[in-house]
Amino acid sequence: MRTVQLRRVVVTGIGALTDVGHTAPATWESLLAGRSGIDTISGFDQSIDWVCRIGGEVRGVNLDAVIDPREQKRMDRFCLFGVYAASEAAQDCGFDFKSGDPWRRGVAIGSGIGGIGTIEIGYRTLVQTGPSKINPFTVPKLMANSCAGHVSIRFNLKGSNTCTATACASGSHSIGAAFRAIQLDEADLMIAGGAEGACTPLCLSSFAAMKALSTRNDEPTKASRPFDRDRDGFVMSEGAGIIVLEELGHAKARGAKIYAELVGYGSSGDASHIAAPDPQGAGARHAMAMALRDAGLNADQIGYINAHGTSTPLGDAAEVSAVKSLFGAHAFALAMSSTKSCTGHALGAAGGIESVATVLAVRDGVMPPTINLDSPDDGFDLDFVAHAAKERRLTHAINNSFGFGGHNTSLVFARFGG
Repeated sequence: MRTVQLRRVVVTGIGALTDVGHTAPATWESLLAGRSGIDTISGFDQSIDWVCRIGGEVRGVNLDAVIDPREQKRMDRFCLFGVYAASEAAQDCGFDFKSGDPWRRGVAIGSGIGGIGTIEIGYRTLVQTGPSKINPFTVPKLMANSCAGHVSIRFNLKGSNTCTATACASGSHSIGAAFRAIQLDEADLMIAGGAEGACTPLCLSSFAAMKALSTRNDEPTKASRPFDRDRDGFVMSEGAGIIVLEELGHAKARGAKIYAELVGYGSSGDASHIAAPDPQGAGARHAMAMALRDAGLNADQIGYINAHGTSTPLGDAAEVSAVKSLFGAHAFALAMSSTKSCTGHALGAAGGIESVATVLAVRDGVMPPTINLDSPDDGFDLDFVAHAAKERRLTHAINNSFGFGGHNTSLVFARFGG
């Protein structure tokens, strides 16, 4: 019987493209300042009666500075975001991707929706002008795995190359898969995270039809309000969050800067409802418990949770219930905030973006706030870091991501101590 010695995994690079910042540092600065990226949707005509007219769009980014305009024609919006953020993370980690063994390096970038914009354009073209006018790049652009493929090609990553599509847990599941690949000596370095570009007419109207979205159209910056009794749904957003994971010895040997250590990963399934969480948060609780067990930690060693916290009535209640059930009395000593209050919900990219935030919270000893939390709902009596960031030296923090289909994922990041 083979005994596996699990290897330590550290974060050596970060990248983010969001509605509140075009880089990881800019995004982090906005989150700490409690700055909202939510506004009236500008990407398509809203002259007809849209129930929801707000979202967190990425605006004003200079993609040409990172991606050749000719290449851009072959990528969907979500893929452009993912490649852009991956390029920042790759540069930030300082690794020479032209050296060494490319088979020991890989990529895991998830997306919950994939190339929905390309699908919508393709269908309109088909109906309006016929099949002969379909763009030949339609299939390569609409594939949910296209971002992972482009990043693999861009950085010559010949090892594990995967894309996880587990709705809003996609980014975190991808980071978990990359973590395991390095732990099990299948790779030395992985680029991982999530990307999404779903602020499109069909996507927005479909979520609105489910009554999942906030309709606070006249106050967009106040629409995403996790844990508040006046929350009325999530706010759709877009972007990408990417981290570079590396085996500790590999990172040390090249003198890499280390942001934090990834020490635990847990996942579970609700087996309850296709679009609603388990009411008591049993699946979320189990994912966090598995992540703690994987990390070899007790519940009272967690100082901060970056909550899934989407601002939906059912989802927020289930997560609070799960945290109280798992952490017991310690739930009132730790802090939990939702950065989605600023960014909105970037679906499959959320886990990547929020992993970047959790890593920086651990490194800097500061927890980003939950904005718009004016009146906590009944029973929501935890420390949600309302309105303003708080400083606290953190040794361990959890990032939660939960998705339609009952997908639950938790990641545990630790302050790096050598």
